[in-house]
Amino acid sequence: MSAAQHPLAALEPYRTVEVPGAAVAVSRHSEPREGLPPALFVHGLGGSGDNWLELLGELSEDVDGEAVDLPGFGWSAPPLDGNLSISGHVRAVIGYLEETGRGPVHLFGNSLGGAVSVRLAALRPDLVRSLTLISPALPELPPQRTAWPTGMLAVPGVAELVRRRSAGSDPESVTAELLRLVYADPENIPAHRRARAVAEYRRRTALPYALQAMVGSARGIVSAYTERGEQSLWRQARQIEVPVLLVYGLKDKLVSYRSARRACAAFRDARLLVLPESGHVAMLEHPEPVARAVRELLAEAEAEAEAEAEAGADAGR
Repeated sequence: MSAAQHPLAALEPYRTVEVPGAAVAVSRHSEPREGLPPALFVHGLGGSGDNWLELLGELSEDVDGEAVDLPGFGWSAPPLDGNLSISGHVRAVIGYLEETGRGPVHLFGNSLGGAVSVRLAALRPDLVRSLTLISPALPELPPQRTAWPTGMLAVPGVAELVRRRSAGSDPESVTAELLRLVYADPENIPAHRRARAVAEYRRRTALPYALQAMVGSARGIVSAYTERGEQSLWRQARQIEVPVLLVYGLKDKLVSYRSARRACAAFRDARLLVLPESGHVAMLEHPEPVARAVRELLAEAEAEAEAEAEAGADAGR
C-alpha cells in the first residue's frame, strides 16, 4: 500500500496513558495486531505522532505500531515538573512502556526522538528489540548553519521574540517556512499533508504551553551536545547491542550527513540507509524505501533473538 492511500485520520482518536509525572497521548494507524512484534515511534522537536503516519501504514503488516506524543507536544500536556530535557522525555517513554507492558519494542526515533531513543536503549536495553534512527539529533559540532534557528530557541529572550513574530504572521506562511526547513523539496508535499500541518499549527498556537515546550526541548538538545561522561549520547550509543538502522537524507538542513560515519562507528551493530533526495523527515518524504530497510532490520533482529534464545537453551542443558 502506498503512503498516499493511507487515510490521514487513521491515527485518531488517541488515548492517554498516565505515567509518573505526565500523561502521554498515544495513537495508532490500525487496530492492535496479535502475533506482530510491538513497535514504538517517537517524533522530533515540534512534531507529534502524526509524523509517523505514512511509515506506520507501510509497516502495518510487519509491526504492531504505536506513536507517542512526547510531553508538551501533539496531544500530550507538559510534564508536571516542567522537565523537557532529553532525560525527562526518556522517563516519560519508559513510563509508557512499563505501564502498558509492551516492551521490548522495535523503537523508532526521528531527530529529538532519535536522541531520546538512543538514551532509552542504553539505559533500559530490556525494553528495546531494535533501533531505527532517522536523522537523529546526536551531538554535532559545529552544527549545520541551517540548524542554528533551533539552537537559538535555547537563548534567553529569543523565544519571546519568536512569539511576537509568529503572532503577526498567518499560519500558512509560518507553516510553509517550517516545512521548507524539514523537507528537501517542499513542492513535493501532498496537499493533504500541508493542510494537516497548517491545522496542527493553528491548534498548537492556541495552547499556552506550546512555545515553552519547544524552548525547553530545544534547550535539552543543546545541553546534550555538551554532556560528557555517562550522559554523553555518543558514549551511550556505544553501549547499545541491538541492531540499529541509521537513516540520513543528503538534503537534510538540520542534521548533517557527515555525522552518519561517526554514528555507524559508534553503534556496535549498525547499518546505514542514505536517501539522496530526502531532508530531515525521510519517513514522510520517502516512506517506502525506509520501510524496506526496516523490514530487513526486523528480520535480522528476530534472527539474532532466536539465535540467542537457542544459545541460552543449549547452555542450560
